[in-house]
Amino acid sequence: MPSRSAAPPRPRLIDRVRGAVGVLWREMAKFGIVGAICFVIDMGGFNLLVNGPMEHKITTAKIVSGAVATLVAWIGNRYWTFRHRRNRPVTHEVLLFFVVNGIALGIAAGWLAFAHYTLDLDSPLANNVNAFIGIGLGTLFRFWTYRSVVFANEPVGEPEDEPVTTA
Repeated sequence: MPSRSAAPPRPRLIDRVRGAVGVLWREMAKFGIVGAICFVIDMGGFNLLVNGPMEHKITTAKIVSGAVATLVAWIGNRYWTFRHRRNRPVTHEVLLFFVVNGIALGIAAGWLAFAHYTLDLDSPLANNVNAFIGIGLGTLFRFWTYRSVVFANEPVGEPEDEPVTTA
């Protein structure tokens, strides 16, 4: 009888699902932490600019504050949130990242400009509420595109700092 090597056991479906959900959960949590830091940078910068040197340039203030937050987001998401998803040269990945963030910033600034100039919601409170709504709309777009386009490959392994255990 020919000897057969024992094939390594295949993970059960429930183990694969549990692992995928675990990775998704960790990515969402880390994305949220990076996003919270960038939110503070974006809203803080927006308020400093709109109540200072760019008092009558609300859309420009939003774009400047969003661009600074985008730089911080690149570092946090590349080197922490999605560090286990490497499949492209960094130049290609950074180009995709900034294109996606440019679109998301356009969504946020577009909503703010629409609410401010078209709907006449131009009080300081309305500006902040609409900046917040715009950031939220852009964030939904960003998370989906980061996972499906920018950092699109399957994880090359579990995140190093949080191993997944199966029962």
